[in-house]
Amino acid sequence: MDKDITIRLAQQPEADALLGRSPLAALVGMLLDQQVPMEWAFSGPWTIAQRLGSDDLDAHTIAAYDPEAFAALLSEKPAVHRYPGSMATRVQQLCAYLVEHYDGNAEAVWADVATGQELLKRLKALPGFGEQKAQIFLALLGKRFGVRPTGWREAAGGYGQANVYRSAADITGPESLARVRAHKQEMKAAAKAAKAGKAADGS
Repeated sequence: MDKDITIRLAQQPEADALLGRSPLAALVGMLLDQQVPMEWAFSGPWTIAQRLGSDDLDAHTIAAYDPEAFAALLSEKPAVHRYPGSMATRVQQLCAYLVEHYDGNAEAVWADVATGQELLKRLKALPGFGEQKAQIFLALLGKRFGVRPTGWREAAGGYGQANVYRSAADITGPESLARVRAHKQEMKAAAKAAKAGKAADGS
C-alpha cells in the first residue's frame, strides 16, 4: 500500500490518516460499516487504537485480548458502534482469522493476488464479510488504494464502475459523501416501495 494515500472516509484527519496507512484499520472500518453512519464506522479503528494506547491496530494484540475487556473498550462513551458488544466480537474474529491465515498481516490478503475474482474470494472468506461488503471493499482497494488486479472492476460489480456514487469506495470528501448518502437513501426508498407493492399485490 502506498503510504501517501489520502482517505476521507472518517471525515476527521487522524482517523483518515490511519485508514490510509494501515491495511488492518481499513478492513476494520469496512467491517464496522453497517447500521451506523459511514464516518462513525470508519472513525472506529482510530478510536480503538487510541483506547489500546497505540497509533495503529495490531491483529495479534486484538485477537489475544480478553473478549469482555475488548467489548468494554468499544462500549466506552462515545461507543465505537451502535452495537459495540457484537462488533467487538466481530473485530476479534476478523483479527483471529488474519493471525491464523496471514500471520496477522492484513495487507497479505491482497498483496499477491493476480485476479479480481481471487481477491473477491479471499475477502468473502473473512469473518463478517458477505458478498456486498467484499465487493465494496474490493472497489475501495481499487479506487483509493491502487490495488488493481486483473478484472478488479468486474469482480466488484456495480461498485467497481468509474464515476458512480454508490459506496465508501467513491468518497473523496464531503460532497461525494453526501452523494453516496443520497444514493443509499434512494435505494432504501426503492426497496421499501417494492416491498409495499408486493404486499399490495398479496404476493
